[in-house]
Formats: sequence, structure tokens, C-alpha cells
Amino acid sequence: MKVVYMGTPDFSVGPLEAILKAGHEVTAVVTQPDRPKGRRGELSPCPVKECALKHGLTVFQPERIKRPEAVEILKTYPADIYVVAAFGQILSAEILHLPRYGCVNIHASLLPKYRGAAPIQWAVINGEEKSGVTIMQMDEGIDTGDILLQREVVLTPEETGGSLFDRLAECGAELITEALSGIGAGTITARPQDENAATHVGMLKKEDGRIDWQKSAAAIERKIRGMDPWPSAYSRLDGKLCKFYRAEVSHDAGTPGEVLSVEKDGFTIGCGEGSLRIRELQIEGKKRMNAGDFLRGYRIEQGMRLE
Repeated sequence: MKVVYMGTPDFSVGPLEAILKAGHEVTAVVTQPDRPKGRRGELSPCPVKECALKHGLTVFQPERIKRPEAVEILKTYPADIYVVAAFGQILSAEILHLPRYGCVNIHASLLPKYRGAAPIQWAVINGEEKSGVTIMQMDEGIDTGDILLQREVVLTPEETGGSLFDRLAECGAELITEALSGIGAGTITARPQDENAATHVGMLKKEDGRIDWQKSAAAIERKIRGMDPWPSAYSRLDGKLCKFYRAEVSHDAGTPGEVLSVEKDGFTIGCGEGSLRIRELQIEGKKRMNAGDFLRGYRIEQGMRLE
């Protein structure tokens, strides 16, 4: 099958590799323009572009895929189907109908739950027992198209946004090759989504990582895991930005945001309900470390308050 592949971040690399390994012909890879990174602001390619160049594939980087000139370029790439995975731009109705089999999307949730951006992190933050990947026939809505294939993934008690990201990317790579085979053979039956069960999540912003210590310890602990590695759950300790990466829920009671006790290998902070024993963190200007190492170089005392 001739494929035009659209994707940008790390999540999109595995499916592209899997499509190539399965023997499909990728006639072009469409991805976001190079963006400035680092202190020098030098233009850097995204992970999908790097993967495409490694395989000698044609790369197209439109600033706006819906512009007429971009659509005309798309039309020059032979394609039976477009595969989209975290591309980062909305496709027009014209584009959706260009290839023979239309456009399919690899979405990192069990649709219709968690339509929109950041479904991986929100599944952890909200305490979901399972997530998964959906291969969806794209329409003009946001993640509203018919479901072609789905696969569930059970979350572990230690699941982080990063670990679930990796697991779902691997799952998506396996599922898209199965979907392409089924689409080509005509053996997949699409089914509409249940609109009554639909939920929506927005894109994560850096400020979403701020911890509200009035929340329950269980909710904050899930937030710490869901926000790892980005944007990180954070607060201010002794006036410095402090990111938290691992904590345990405790039933000790105390003032929200106050250090209740300090142990050899960690310290406990009061929450709106229960408390948290901090096990791994990173304070401004220092590297990420376990709480025991942190306490050997930084003085934490009972009664200190976090903003």
C-alpha cells in the first residue's frame, strides 16, 4: 500500500518504522517545520523528520497544511491512504478525501474517551485503570471519526506519563500495521463512536503542573506521575522552584503545604486530605535525585511551607 505519513514527536516514530518494516511504500513524510531549540535557538528537526531522513524518505514541512499551495504539493505524492499520528495540524475536508482509503489516525486513548490533546497524561492524572490506542477513520471533527481498531493497555500503580507514552507508542506501531492490512483486504468493519460517552481533554501547559496542596494526597500523587517527564508537577520550597517526581500517599494529617516530618530517606507534606511522603524531586539549579540524597545536601525542617 502507498502511504503518506503525517507525524511529528517521538510517539510518531515507532508507527512509521513499523509501516516501513511491514513493506508498505511511504511516498512522503509530512511533518512540522524545524523549530528553534536550546539557548542558541538553532533550528532542529523533529523526531519524525530525523527518522524519515534516516530511511531516505521525501519530507514535506508545510507551515499550514490546509493552504492551497500545500494541498497541491500533497497531490503530487501517490497515496492509497494517509496515516496521521500526532501531526499537530488539522486536516481540511479536501485533504481527508484525497487518498483512496481516506485518512486514518493513531490516537492514544480508547475513543470516545479522551478526545483531544494530551490523552496519555490525563489518563494517569485522572486515575484511569486502563487506556489504549484507537485507529480511527478521520472525519472533519476532532477525534470523532469511526473506530477501525482498538487495543487496551492496563495502567500499573507506578505508571507515569512517560512510561504510558512509551507503551502506547509501541501499541500504536503494532496496531497500525494490522489496520493497514485489514483496510487493504476489506476485512475491517468501522463502527461509529458513542457520542454520549465522549470526553475531551485539552493540551497541557507548563502552568498545569503547579501543585495545589489543598487537593487530596491521592490526587496530587497521580498528578506527579502524570506530569512526569513534562511539564512536571511543581511547587516552591524556600523560594525555589521544586519539581516532584515520586511520592507515596500517607494518612498523616496536617496543614496543606506544610512539612509535617523529615525522615532519613524523605519528608512528608500535608495535603487537603492525607499527606505525601516525597521520594524523588529536583530543586532549582540541581539535578533530579532521590529524597535521601537531596536531604544530605539541603536542609528541610518540620514546619516549612511550600507555596
